[in-house]
Amino acid sequence: MIRKFFVLFFGFNIFIDSLLWAIDPVTALPIPKQVVFANETVSLERIDMRERYDREQTVIAYNHSTSILLLKRANRFFPVIEPILKNNGIPDDFKYLAVVESNLDLRAFSPAQAAGIWQLMPKTAEQYGLEVNDQIDERYYLEKATVAACQFLKSAYAKYHSWVTVAASYNAGMAKISGEQEKQQVEDAYDMLLSTESSRYIFRILAMKQFFENPKLFGYQLKKDDFYPYIPTKEVVVNTSVEDWTEWAKQYHLTYFQLKEFNMWLRDRKLTNPKGKAYRIQIPDTADLKFNPQHLKIHQPIWAVW
Repeated sequence: MIRKFFVLFFGFNIFIDSLLWAIDPVTALPIPKQVVFANETVSLERIDMRERYDREQTVIAYNHSTSILLLKRANRFFPVIEPILKNNGIPDDFKYLAVVESNLDLRAFSPAQAAGIWQLMPKTAEQYGLEVNDQIDERYYLEKATVAACQFLKSAYAKYHSWVTVAASYNAGMAKISGEQEKQQVEDAYDMLLSTESSRYIFRILAMKQFFENPKLFGYQLKKDDFYPYIPTKEVVVNTSVEDWTEWAKQYHLTYFQLKEFNMWLRDRKLTNPKGKAYRIQIPDTADLKFNPQHLKIHQPIWAVW
């Protein structure tokens, strides 16, 4: 009996040991000595800077579901965002600010009433020329919202002359950053004592850039077919009222759901449009609504395992 017990006991231990060897070990990522954002070098040699950055890269590495979706969505949205940033004189790295703001979720809406991929507040959106009301909310219009975000970023850069501080002001607000510069007698946002969210914000962007530039380092290996395709559209100008968007969409062989997927800024089932304003409705070709891996393009080849 005792002999049988020892055989079973040691056999079980051998089984557990072999099982543990079969599980990939959980490891920490290397921490760089410095990172670059918008051509500005940020040193991570100071202990607090190093650890704040490490926290964010660790979250990205092990928050698997969100990080996988970020890569997939970026393949669809970066081709739209990047040229707008370039045309407005904003460094390309600010696309990572949009990632941090909304996880590239077009439907993103915060408890503070911020909306869209760039998480613009209603008053800020209107300040930079977007229409926000019960029928139209252009914070969900990716191209227009990106232009509005660029206008904010340019005005902030004229004030701070540092793109890193500009990024911090997008989260905390220019009034807050300017006030803390004076009170704490420091220039750089990462040297300020801010709220937890604002303090983490810059480091989340810095770590997100590293993730997108080398997802394999973070342990992510997606195949080409895993990515979401960019879907081209044509524009149809509407300058009249629309009694029912469901009926209107039928002429383009689209459902109400499909129409809203490509025009999320349409917030009601109708459009009164008393002033005859011209609205540009995005209409996809119905053939492009079926997934075709042969037509799929990877925006950054380093993202995919070929």
